[in-house]
Amino acid sequence: MTIECGTSRIAGCQFTLFPMSDDFAEVILSTLEEVDMSKVWKSTDDVTTCIRGKRVHIFDVTKALFLHAAKTGKHVAMSGTYSIGCPGDSSADVYMDESNELMNESSSKEVQQQAGCKFSLYPLGEEDYMEKIYQQIDWSKTTEVSVSHAHYATRLDGDVHDIFRVLQQSFEQVQEVVSHVTMTFTISANSPSNQKEQEQ
Repeated sequence: MTIECGTSRIAGCQFTLFPMSDDFAEVILSTLEEVDMSKVWKSTDDVTTCIRGKRVHIFDVTKALFLHAAKTGKHVAMSGTYSIGCPGDSSADVYMDESNELMNESSSKEVQQQAGCKFSLYPLGEEDYMEKIYQQIDWSKTTEVSVSHAHYATRLDGDVHDIFRVLQQSFEQVQEVVSHVTMTFTISANSPSNQKEQEQ
């Protein structure tokens, strides 16, 4: 049986938000109230939340969710996988008709937050996949974020807006030349480990 990548360019992200505090439920619920997800398809279960739609809205929503959770000052992490071109991924294509106007940028841009992030890019089905990965790593070094090597990943440190811009641009540039692309990420803010380092 031959499985071909879908012709739809609908993108998606499956993620989990982790507030490291006793009131984690309140942090999650208050964050969800602040983020406009009207331009993406959404499904949540006991493990993850999945959103799907245009790439611009997928990144707009995930960045906004992380920023609004992190601005509480609590240690917050988010881990997930972006994907485009997944075989058979065409349902909910109605969301591809949405305009490109970002619903969360006006509120997100007011939040300034430092964070650390590790991400791994996977151009699937490509023999020269490492070349495409290295191209994005080299490009990321020209941006405002600090880029360093990590086992099985690339680390980004800096402002959350800059980190998500690098994630989005890396994903965008590779999906232009590769049909099926996934990208995993974990981002963390307000970690007690960083606070201890600053105090030393």
